[in-house]
Amino acid sequence: MRVQSLGHVVLNVKSIERSEAFYSQILGIPVISRISHPAQMTFFSLGNHHDLAITAIGEDALSPDPTATGLAHIAFKIGDSLDQFCSAKTDLDGAGVPILYVADRAYTKSMHLLDPDGNEVELYIDTSDAWKTDLPPLTLMPTQ
Repeated sequence: MRVQSLGHVVLNVKSIERSEAFYSQILGIPVISRISHPAQMTFFSLGNHHDLAITAIGEDALSPDPTATGLAHIAFKIGDSLDQFCSAKTDLDGAGVPILYVADRAYTKSMHLLDPDGNEVELYIDTSDAWKTDLPPLTLMPTQ
């Protein structure tokens, strides 16, 4: 077996309304569906299946622990230019969303922030396509 692509990520959230507003209104990810049974869920799509879903688990739920195993962050490409990156930063500042840090990496420029439940979100632009060709060949380890 070989996985062909990432289908979607589902995040547990305290408030479906608050998180839906963050992902749809602040980040601009289109909502494509909602269900309320057996759980409250909202589905978002960036053109593939549904890329992100959130499911409400209640206001009393524990916040994510950044020192525990599990999801470290989710990343969304926000454009191809520094102008798009700066525009996104301006939009976040205007919405009162604090930026944890900005990173300049070998092939990307990104900013990291938290969603309303403390899940880390990375917003990035590719600054080079070299990552497509500069990576060493993938070597698969035999299973025993």
